[in-house]
Amino acid sequence: MSNLKRRAVTGLALSGIAASLLVAARPEQAPLPFRPGEKLTYNVTWSVFPAGQVAALLEESGSDAGDYQIVTTAQSHGIVAKLYTLNDEYRSRLNPQSMCSGGISKNVVEGRRHKQTEIVFDSARKLAILDERNLAKTSEPPKHNEEPIPPCVQDVVSAFYYLRAQPMQVGDRIQVPVNDGSKTTTVTVEVQAREEIDTALGRRYAFRVEPAVFGPGSVYQRKGRMLIWFSDDAQRLPLRIKAMLSVGTLTGTLESASGNATIGPAPTSGSAVTRPDNSPPLNSADPPASGKRPNNE
Repeated sequence: MSNLKRRAVTGLALSGIAASLLVAARPEQAPLPFRPGEKLTYNVTWSVFPAGQVAALLEESGSDAGDYQIVTTAQSHGIVAKLYTLNDEYRSRLNPQSMCSGGISKNVVEGRRHKQTEIVFDSARKLAILDERNLAKTSEPPKHNEEPIPPCVQDVVSAFYYLRAQPMQVGDRIQVPVNDGSKTTTVTVEVQAREEIDTALGRRYAFRVEPAVFGPGSVYQRKGRMLIWFSDDAQRLPLRIKAMLSVGTLTGTLESASGNATIGPAPTSGSAVTRPDNSPPLNSADPPASGKRPNNE
């Protein structure tokens, strides 16, 4: 064997050994806090009135091997249903390895509105492809739109599961690229406090976070605020979701976690509430003002 061939073979062998060592040294991916079979059910109130129910079922995707599908349904109940009928279904596709969304389909029935929307995130072409039909006005032509996206993006449902998979400490700011069929918005999620809250199974520790999803240039253009309380345990369950809007406050409270989901154990001693000094008040739909914000105590 010539010296040139010998050096080439030696180089390939060393490259293979190096690659093997890198794979062996790579830390194992932390297990996700959710798995197929999990079902979360929320009761929703509008100010003080019962408003409806939201359910999210995580299952294996029937079309994309290895991917997850999150089927989320929302229905209005009670006096709210008499004022405003709501019957929505979202189907989000999530890759559990990359934690990127493959897209989302929506069937939205709200009052007189009835739209079917399909959003596909084409990672190879780095495009969000939207196709939408207005079933309440069949004379309208279908809508088609394509927008550039980063290599990994979240839809409005998968973003909750992406956040559940992130480590959290008070003061953290988590960046989440979210696309709802138009331009991608990088949403800043602020971890504001760790506190005890009441749940269907008693008091639990939770991280209170605020995603900046409302306002000009964000996911939703209207004025408002959103707060989410994620359980401080291995499953990071969204225990409570509150949206403060100009028309009132909508609050979703986790009532049951079934299948492969459980709410973590109750606190064993004392009350522990930690928050930064600039933690914002909770009773306002206005976004926090710049600079130091009042404490919530």
